[in-house]
Amino acid sequence: MDPLSKAVLNGAPPDEIERLPLPDEFLAGHLRATDADASAGTGVKDVRNTLHVGPVPMPEPAPDEVVVAVMASSINYNTVWSAMFEPISTFTALRRFAKQGGYAARHDLPYQVVGSDAAGVVVRTGAGVRHWRAGDHVVVSPAYVDDQDPGSHDDGMMGENLRAWGYETNFGGLAHYTVVRASQLVAKPPHLTWEEAATVTLCAGTAYRMLVSDHGARMKQGDVVLIWGATGGLGAYAMQMVRNGGGIAVGVVSSAAKAEFLRAQGCDLVIDRRDLGMGDDADPAADAAELGRRLRRAVVAETGEAPRIAFDYVGRATFGTSVHVVRRGGTVITCGSSTGYQHTYDNRYLWMNLKRVIGSHIANLQEQTECLRLFNQGRIVPVLTRVFPLEEVADAARLVQENRHVGKVAVRCLAPHDGLGVTDPAARARIGEDRLTAWRRVPAPAPTGAGR
Repeated sequence: MDPLSKAVLNGAPPDEIERLPLPDEFLAGHLRATDADASAGTGVKDVRNTLHVGPVPMPEPAPDEVVVAVMASSINYNTVWSAMFEPISTFTALRRFAKQGGYAARHDLPYQVVGSDAAGVVVRTGAGVRHWRAGDHVVVSPAYVDDQDPGSHDDGMMGENLRAWGYETNFGGLAHYTVVRASQLVAKPPHLTWEEAATVTLCAGTAYRMLVSDHGARMKQGDVVLIWGATGGLGAYAMQMVRNGGGIAVGVVSSAAKAEFLRAQGCDLVIDRRDLGMGDDADPAADAAELGRRLRRAVVAETGEAPRIAFDYVGRATFGTSVHVVRRGGTVITCGSSTGYQHTYDNRYLWMNLKRVIGSHIANLQEQTECLRLFNQGRIVPVLTRVFPLEEVADAARLVQENRHVGKVAVRCLAPHDGLGVTDPAARARIGEDRLTAWRRVPAPAPTGAGR
């Protein structure tokens, strides 16, 4: 292990961290551009074939950037897409980014360090960084915002040059070190462990923008919110935010075990979609209206009204049903399409009932900061269920690829074992160890190949 990593792990003071040189290279989970060509047309999509772990060179940080020693990261579905080279190779995005010139040119490399979550320690700050210093404990937002883009000054997500860090950029979080813009940093909740904190920014921040922000569905007290994939990372945080905000959370899951577990986490109404004939063999295009009627009846029977909001990141398999199931004037909000990008729905149910569809992507820095406040207050807790070492990152990604996970899957990077990083044990005790680790008591993973 290099001297800087040792110093960070030993809790060295800021001046010592700043004095030690950055290592010339570091361990990272990465993709290789040559694998994109090798797998083209083969039909082989196992991410364990393309997600490698090995040394990569340390990039030169820009003046507005920070180098973070990554204690832990997590698996998001965008890493699965990257490793599958779908819908296109992310090396295409890196080449496009590099054409801007300057420091952007660093991103066009024959490898890509992936990962869009991280929790760690600042070890170096660029000359233009004012609010962070070596030794700070931080989490990293995946919103890679261009502060010279006019649209970014209205909302960071509206800039034409917005990118998802670790997906549309290089130097992501599944590594011992990452290089990020200072505008991506938020102070780590001091009562969380490294691996817990590493599961927060992408999923919880995205859910916050979708549900709570003025840019999203503007959920209010009493709203019935339908949450697809409610035991996934996004869905699990959405469920907590709905309940914390006075809404009625309706979680849709795909098995009795997941349903039982979600009820134990306090979800107001849990529906196993298979009980409604919404199994993996259902045709989402042909059956959307009928499935929507069944789902609506089930929700109304228990809550007294149809959902005002459908929280949908699943995509093709659920979107048509979402459009049908929300009430008149209701909102379908979407941030992803893990089952397919081409959505089919009956537009009559949208226009004649004055419904809305809102696209949402990541969260701006203010939204991330407000989201982290909820964690600091103990109102929202991590949904961490499993932790892998960095050397087994491909196995962790495969678990997510096959949808055999519940909640969030973390990856320890520099942290040698679980449980480190807590600097406010009193806050942790006040919130309660049982609450903070409730998602660790998850049932065993579903068999290989199980559907959502």
